[in-house]
Amino acid sequence: MSSSSLVRAAIFAAGAAVGGGVVTVLGRKRAQEAAPVGVPVYAPPVTSQTPSNTPAVSLGASGAPVLAAGTPVIPVLRYGNPGPVTDQFVRQAYVAAYDRRLRHPAWTAEHLTLASLGKSPLEPIPGGESGDRQKSQFAEDEAIPVPFRARLQDYFRSGYDRGHMVPAADAKKSQSAMNETFLLSNIAPQVGAGFNRHYWAYVEDWCRRLTGNFSDVYVFTVPLYLPHRDSDGKHRVTYEVIGNPPNIAVPTHFAKVVLTSRPSSPSTPHLQEISTGAFVLPNAIIPDEAPFESFIVPVDAVERAAGLTFFSDEIKKNSKHICKTTKCEVLVRRFDDAQKNTKRISVPK
Repeated sequence: MSSSSLVRAAIFAAGAAVGGGVVTVLGRKRAQEAAPVGVPVYAPPVTSQTPSNTPAVSLGASGAPVLAAGTPVIPVLRYGNPGPVTDQFVRQAYVAAYDRRLRHPAWTAEHLTLASLGKSPLEPIPGGESGDRQKSQFAEDEAIPVPFRARLQDYFRSGYDRGHMVPAADAKKSQSAMNETFLLSNIAPQVGAGFNRHYWAYVEDWCRRLTGNFSDVYVFTVPLYLPHRDSDGKHRVTYEVIGNPPNIAVPTHFAKVVLTSRPSSPSTPHLQEISTGAFVLPNAIIPDEAPFESFIVPVDAVERAAGLTFFSDEIKKNSKHICKTTKCEVLVRRFDDAQKNTKRISVPK
């Protein structure tokens, strides 16, 4: 297996470990100078962890509760284990974990390359037909039990957009792959004008453009609920809940956590140069003029806020910050404006 394949497998397996295994990526150091992270030696496979809907306890012929065959018996949980249950899905273009309580993704993960985006002349899209978002429709995810499922009617006249965590533009490999991005298990309520349709879309575009400088780009998207300081000096977390009855939580913020890799040099293609970075944006109107670098936060801060682990300590120690290996600036494209002006926001010096 090539070093690039090993890195891809390790990062995806290590990312956002919700009930998953831990992967350690080993790096090497040259004498008196830091070297790029080396290839990992082990990467367990990523498998779907979609839970079964079969109850652990059912009624027997006599009407008494009985345990399903093969269910381990823990005395205090004899008649049912309340959870929490992690609905983890492996889609064609991404992996996602669904939060049953909040009824939106806990996190999503995707691996972007020129080929996956259909931009590589050497690896055209199979069949020659890419996904068309005009043919996709939002849909409830039937893999999620009905009591915990986000519903289309919950978003109706809510005042919020159905915001993609993995954007449709990242899943052009096929129509079925793009359709999967329209499942409500990949959706969270987002402010529309000024955020989902504008600045957030610019950030998604920035993530895609990273494939022009790096061979592999890994993107984690995480809804967050962050505290704010009230007038009495105390910190509180407050958020809206939409639906009838109210059941879908509206995140206060969204995070993009990225990891990129490329050969460290032509002479050492087996060693990968790793870059990482994290950005947290409020779920609110953001002016086009806001510098992207103003949203930088440590990866550790997102991990603490979300209760997740994205990368191993070895990767964090040996990686460079993404803004030191590429430009952290978004490209503003106001297609909804009559003038359709295109301009680039530069980082203030």
